[in-house]
Amino acid sequence: MGETAKIVLGIESSCDETAVALVTADRRVLAERIASQEAEHAPYGGVVPEIAARAHAERLAPMIEAVMEDAGLSLDNVDAIAATAGPGLIGGVMVGLVSGKALAMASGKPLVAVNHLEGHALSPRLADSELGFPYLLLLVSGGHCQILAVEGVGTYRRLATTIDDALGEAFDKTAKILGLGYPGGPAVERLALEGDAKAVSLPRPLKGSKEPHFSFAGLKSAVLRAFESGEHERADIAASFQQAAIDCITDRLEKALREHGPLPALVVAGGVAANQSVRSALESLAASHGMRFVAPPLKLCTDNAAMIAWAGCERLEQEPDFAGDPLDLKARPRWPLDPQAEAVRGAGVKA
Repeated sequence: MGETAKIVLGIESSCDETAVALVTADRRVLAERIASQEAEHAPYGGVVPEIAARAHAERLAPMIEAVMEDAGLSLDNVDAIAATAGPGLIGGVMVGLVSGKALAMASGKPLVAVNHLEGHALSPRLADSELGFPYLLLLVSGGHCQILAVEGVGTYRRLATTIDDALGEAFDKTAKILGLGYPGGPAVERLALEGDAKAVSLPRPLKGSKEPHFSFAGLKSAVLRAFESGEHERADIAASFQQAAIDCITDRLEKALREHGPLPALVVAGGVAANQSVRSALESLAASHGMRFVAPPLKLCTDNAAMIAWAGCERLEQEPDFAGDPLDLKARPRWPLDPQAEAVRGAGVKA
């Protein structure tokens, strides 16, 4: 009989989703739970860090117990505890990481401190056993917008990043401008289906630029001006914004492919990867370059613990003798996947 696949308990608390999951190294999600904080943050139109941290602290322990019960397992059956250690809202990250440390200490199992971005970067491999290294990754979420060459577990080469806003943030700010509420990204996507993407003239920041990076601040400002002019329907603004954003990311990907050459697969991950119009555009781009297109299932696009547990599985597979990260390891509000990447102008240094 073959060796039993390792089981990893994953904990995610970097923003406004409290999540716990049990995942095996042979790609089975044994149990998972996600607690949304939409109701808590909706009155403010965005995530309030203090409220998020408090909600994580209240919900996490009962959720861990529930996930273990759902799977019919105890900590004795688990091979490692994986917890997001950053980047993210520091209060929330600390709640999850401290919980992971406590479980690791109590059970004697190794702690795997996971970079939240690595969770996203590796998440497509959880759902697709045929996706091997290397691949070109577009990582698009509320806090990050990057193009990376994913060369292996722990080996990432950043090719581009945003110099100001992340794409997910631009979607959320557009939703706020249009009065669509929170969370904004899905609301903009729904409204865009009713609009004309050519109705409103909006800029495509850095499109055609010699530098490789993204910029969405000017697009966001243009959306505000279009709305305040009173000359356009909200649906047309949403559709025009979404198309402008897609034009920006496909242009930047084209540049990356010209300069660095095609890789076997084009992969998208992160919350914005759930947007069907974005997926469709990227699928067409990949086909035009003879690349396979891979996007994780929608439930793996937004923040979740299955991707954190899977990143732990990947780490254990890569390092069979891994004894665990130190229990005095600190939470990190910023944690680049490619520490050697050259700093860029503007706020892009965050990534």
